Amino acid sequence: MASPDETIRICIQMLQNISEDSTIPRNIRRVADETKTVLRDESRSIGLRAATAISMIDEISNDPNMPVHARTRIWELVSQLETVPLD
Repeated sequence: MASPDETIRICIQMLQNISEDSTIPRNIRRVADETKTVLRDESRSIGLRAATAISMIDEISNDPNMPVHARTRIWELVSQLETVPLD
């Protein structure tokens, strides 16, 4: 199992891939960029960063304009973030 720091690094890379995918609507790519910023903010605890990111991603996960392949990536991303301990 990856360390929380490694998990965050993997999630940032996944978000980067989403934000660079031109087949994904702009509003979803914007939230992916904002979520990357939250995950990189080392002034917060790693658990708080993960929880905030999950909340942000959850808001867009039900967007009806999201392509199926992007929704799958989002669910995979949330699953990764849920492994980060909150404390």
